[in-house]
Amino acid sequence: MTATHDNGDTGGVPRRPPADRDAALCLGGVVVSGVGTSALWLASGVWVKELTGSDGLAALSLLALWAPVLAGPVLGTLADRVRRKPLLIAASLLMAAILPTLLLVDSPADVWLLFAVLFVHGTAGVVQDAAESALVASALDPARLGGFNGLRTTLNEGVKLIAPLAGAGIYAAYGGAGVALLDAATFALAAVLYAALRVRESPPAKGRRAPMSEGVRQLWAHPRLRPLVLAGGTAMLLAGLNGALLYAVVEGLGRPPAYAGVLAALQGLGSVAAGLASGPALRRLGERRFAAAGIALTGVAVALRAVPHEPAAWAGSVAIGAGLPCVLIAALTAVQQQTPGALLGRTAASASTLLFAPNVLGLAAGAVLVELLPHRPLLVLLGLALLLTPLQLPLSACRTAARSPSDANPA
Repeated sequence: MTATHDNGDTGGVPRRPPADRDAALCLGGVVVSGVGTSALWLASGVWVKELTGSDGLAALSLLALWAPVLAGPVLGTLADRVRRKPLLIAASLLMAAILPTLLLVDSPADVWLLFAVLFVHGTAGVVQDAAESALVASALDPARLGGFNGLRTTLNEGVKLIAPLAGAGIYAAYGGAGVALLDAATFALAAVLYAALRVRESPPAKGRRAPMSEGVRQLWAHPRLRPLVLAGGTAMLLAGLNGALLYAVVEGLGRPPAYAGVLAALQGLGSVAAGLASGPALRRLGERRFAAAGIALTGVAVALRAVPHEPAAWAGSVAIGAGLPCVLIAALTAVQQQTPGALLGRTAASASTLLFAPNVLGLAAGAVLVELLPHRPLLVLLGLALLLTPLQLPLSACRTAARSPSDANPA
């Protein structure tokens, strides 16, 4: 699928307005919806914890949100077989309509509805991520994608500086239903921003369509993409285990569950720094070195969370926020640069599946382990495992600065 831009009547010759405008609108939609999503992410765990008293069920609320990435190759195919702009709008409007049903949740018996809405939320997120990645890749020069993805991470993760604390405040004042209404409003606003995109997409190609598995095949056969995705998936598996221990860490500090919002905000601060530095760092280090450095930093940070003092927990949260996005930015940028446009939706979604499905498994396993074992020794073991993960990455890969436009469409 290709995208063209028309800025009005130019005597039959289409004029291309600055791609920055469409990129900015995409960023706006991601950030606006991300504010509500980040707030609901925190509120859902606190909500389930207060309704049921279970750390394991609170962790499973995160699992419900992440589980749809397992269907990434299937869901991402939508972004290759329909126009991407209408798909972004439709997914946003769907969530704006569904989220108000959480007004009905007020007892432990209603927790299933919260899990169901979170599952739909995660499904819409997988589709939107694939459509947005493909749309942006068609509008920007390949050499600029690393900087764009870094800025996207800065803005998207940076909402953790505000949204979790705001979500905790809204939750304290109005309960989980208030946070759900905030999330619905942000999705409605995101739909408006996506509708303002000027990109005009050509109809998806007719005739024989590539199978849904083509995205996975593209990733596995590509010598630059495969090691990044494998290392990223390993890191996200361990990060999922760490994420499931969040409320145990908070409890170990003697704080109420809502204190998780403070740690999430600090993690957002680290992600802002990583996103701002990612463009120059990718050009200087290359994808694999950049990813390896981020994974190693995450390992140190996770182990630091085992120290039962608040300053250590704060430092660990900031460092996790700075380290973990590095491998994700590196992998997504490489996928956008190395994948033909007609396959980019399903390949981006397949990459998300291979990166984030292990996170789902980690959350599920962590929800069990946190009920059975003390969390501090687990954190130390996870940190050590993360420090070993970059050994999967051969560090002799060429740097991202050495690109030609043809790299975006390898033979």
